[in-house]
Amino acid sequence: MNMRERAKKVKMDIPAVFLALRKRETPVFAKLCAGATIIYAFSPIDLIPDFIPVLGYLDDVIILPALVALTVKLIPHEVFQQCRSESEGLWRDGNPKKWVYALPIAAIWLLVVFFIIKSIWF
Repeated sequence: MNMRERAKKVKMDIPAVFLALRKRETPVFAKLCAGATIIYAFSPIDLIPDFIPVLGYLDDVIILPALVALTVKLIPHEVFQQCRSESEGLWRDGNPKKWVYALPIAAIWLLVVFFIIKSIWF
């Protein structure tokens, strides 16, 4: 499987992970991981901003597929296959981006800036 096929598979698995988040059969730890995956995938703010050369795009290439793969492994196979079949064509027009998903990433950046300023001034 080449990189283009893997990227397409990850893009198709994200809606299935979103649906699995709502399923009763999904274990609690898998739901936590699915929530983090969905928040990171739909957040308009990245953990490492894209304007940083190389690293900005590497986080999208490494972190998101790793989160999706971990989440898929934690969800029972039958449940995920059902979610995958339900999610076909769910978001054909694009990702439903909302600023609410950016809040956890923005909070992390604010904490980093706060600790940097605190270590410099105090």
